[in-house]
Amino acid sequence: MASTVMISKGIKPTARSLSHQLQQSRTILGMSKAIDKRLYRMAKGVMPAISATEQTALGCGTIGFDRDIFGGSPSLKKLVDTYHPKVTPEEQDFIDNKVDKLCALLNDHDVSMKKDFSKEAWDYMRDERFFGLKVPKQWGGLGFSTQAVSLILSKLATHCFDANATVAVPNSLGPGELLARYGTPEQQEYFLPRLADGTLIPCFGLTGPHSGSDATSLIGSDCVVEERNGELGVVASFKKRYITLAPVAGVVGLGLNLSDPKGLLGGKGNEGFTVALLERNHPGLRMGPRHMPLNAAFMNGTVEGEDVWIPMSKILGGQERCGYGWHMFVECLAEGRGVSLPAGSVGAGRGVVAGVGAYSRIRKQFRVPIAEFGGIQEALVNAGSDGLICIAGTDLMNAIVDNHEAPMVISSVMKQNCTERGRRIVEKGMDIAAGSAICRGDKNYIGNAYMSLPIAITVEGANIMTRSFQIIGQGLTRCHPHMLELIQCLQAPPEEEKKAVETFTKQFYKVVGHGLTNFGQSLSRGIGSTISTTFRSKNAYKDGDKLVDYHEKQLLRLSANFALTADLCFTLGGRLKFEELLMGRLSDALGAIFLGYATLHHYERRKGVKGLEALTEHAMLRLETEAQDALKAASDNFPGPLGPIASTVMKMGCFPLGNLTRPYSNPSDILTKELARQLTNPSELRSFFEENVYIAPEGSMNQVADLIRALPVCVEADKIASTLRREKRQPTTDEADKMAKADALRDMLIQVDVFDALTAEEAQPGYVRPALEGTEERLAGLERKEFA
Repeated sequence: MASTVMISKGIKPTARSLSHQLQQSRTILGMSKAIDKRLYRMAKGVMPAISATEQTALGCGTIGFDRDIFGGSPSLKKLVDTYHPKVTPEEQDFIDNKVDKLCALLNDHDVSMKKDFSKEAWDYMRDERFFGLKVPKQWGGLGFSTQAVSLILSKLATHCFDANATVAVPNSLGPGELLARYGTPEQQEYFLPRLADGTLIPCFGLTGPHSGSDATSLIGSDCVVEERNGELGVVASFKKRYITLAPVAGVVGLGLNLSDPKGLLGGKGNEGFTVALLERNHPGLRMGPRHMPLNAAFMNGTVEGEDVWIPMSKILGGQERCGYGWHMFVECLAEGRGVSLPAGSVGAGRGVVAGVGAYSRIRKQFRVPIAEFGGIQEALVNAGSDGLICIAGTDLMNAIVDNHEAPMVISSVMKQNCTERGRRIVEKGMDIAAGSAICRGDKNYIGNAYMSLPIAITVEGANIMTRSFQIIGQGLTRCHPHMLELIQCLQAPPEEEKKAVETFTKQFYKVVGHGLTNFGQSLSRGIGSTISTTFRSKNAYKDGDKLVDYHEKQLLRLSANFALTADLCFTLGGRLKFEELLMGRLSDALGAIFLGYATLHHYERRKGVKGLEALTEHAMLRLETEAQDALKAASDNFPGPLGPIASTVMKMGCFPLGNLTRPYSNPSDILTKELARQLTNPSELRSFFEENVYIAPEGSMNQVADLIRALPVCVEADKIASTLRREKRQPTTDEADKMAKADALRDMLIQVDVFDALTAEEAQPGYVRPALEGTEERLAGLERKEFA
């Protein structure tokens, strides 16, 4: 620069001055490189080494919209333009007819008491390819889309959760799809037709007593490569539990940790997570004993074996797929976690709003429908709001998978968030239905769901682990725009340090730039959102376009807040994996943001349903408040040596004016009351929830169908009664008949089941209950036997 000035003034620089300037440049450059190297070594010192399995996991699955959120500027338009959940006429016909026929074969109470389906039901599921929904048509399956499978599962969940679980496993974590993608031609030719027609019911054996569903450890599920009689194979010992369908499965996909101490693989295949295919009669394999998950009837049990010989021909994909299990598992898991489990919550949402919503209008207390009580309204509308969120998230997730993506982070968000919301939905339904919900029998349409949803909370990785570790642990490494490259360069060996330092420096400054960008966007969007929220009309949501525009801006603000917080997590280094309270709060924020976009994506596709604007507004207000509160808690408790600095930066960026820039709050009572009215009376919004609910034919014993059919009759009778009171007159004959019919329906529908005997022992002739037997013995010794 000095030489430039000298030239501009007509002064010619001397050789000495040029040499001095060059020396200065070299010194500055040297200092810069030294600082870069020091920063690199400091970062490397706090970053733990990544195992080979973890390295593999980092390359599994896909990233997409989740990266956009971590980037701070996701696009609703991109979602709407890219993802279109839909089913074919063939798939819809199956849902309308074959699924209804299966439901008609199942009495939910009988299934839960007998702990099994009838042979007729098992045969029907086999004959109609319920276990081969995803198996390609060329192998005899139905080749259905993910959206179709999800709708099938959610409809089954509105009637019988055990049927939902039984059909879900073969179409998500069963080996069918893995065989179609990775199986050898011989394996495909043998297994796929048998899986498609149900000859072989499949299960997947991963979970063990000491490793849970952690595929990175597989403790107690080991196999060693050996050669016997000139044939290469493995000798395996394993102890699996919680394996759904294992007691009736004809084939199990078995997750094993393969080692090759003698090098027998010869470069064909690798050590690590490997999947074996064993049929039920395989020597040494033991399947059959059952667990009893709460009161559920679906088959669940153990898979065990010691020193079991498994030839290479029974390794899924053959020898070259040894050590490839992680890739298979991740693709499978995206559907198991992100599709099948949320479908159950969708079924719960539709069933509770349709059934309990009708019940709350039909059931009267103090001569008033309980639907008029504020506590009932709040519980029902929150269930409906969570139901919409689950429906929207599930539709979007299905479309993502049908777009040939396998998003690990989004599938984890869907599993944890939707199963938790599903549990809350059923709890609200139980609170409203009260006594009729706890008395078991044919009339109880919610009790078994109440006992089934906690099971969904625990499977495929318990929700506590998923929320407090997995979502953000995977999200930061896979979805942050610059984190993966940064991590990989920090794993470089010493001889590659020079190149690694260059990569680190480049990515480090990108991270800093990314953080500054998100800080600026958080500030500007935060102030803008605060102003727009403060002056927004309470009825603004009634204009659908304004509804979407407003809430998209709030999600953009929250996305920038979240992305800034994710950048600040770099201050923790490798310690982040131990800060589970922080990661849990960030998971809450990420989940609320993703599901917020999903809810707007759903509205854009379904707008036109009267009342959907109000429900979308209710759901969005709750989601925005959830994200805001999670980020506030994170800023108040940011951990680590640099925690106070990170906390200050986060608060300055996310909430620069304190409470003024935390404008979100839960929905108003006025909005709640309006939605309660629509959900407990015949309306387009009620009809929206009744979609894909199993409605049994008239004359069948089905409480949900009877409640739905009785609702308009009871509502009309209440209107007549109101008119008679207002006009102070007696009813006409027609009015009296309608009121009498409604009274008869009310009386029938509020009844609960009563049993003469609950156990086989009680049903025996001459049986006397022990308490009554004792009463008789005591009375026998008294002179006075009764009061007279």
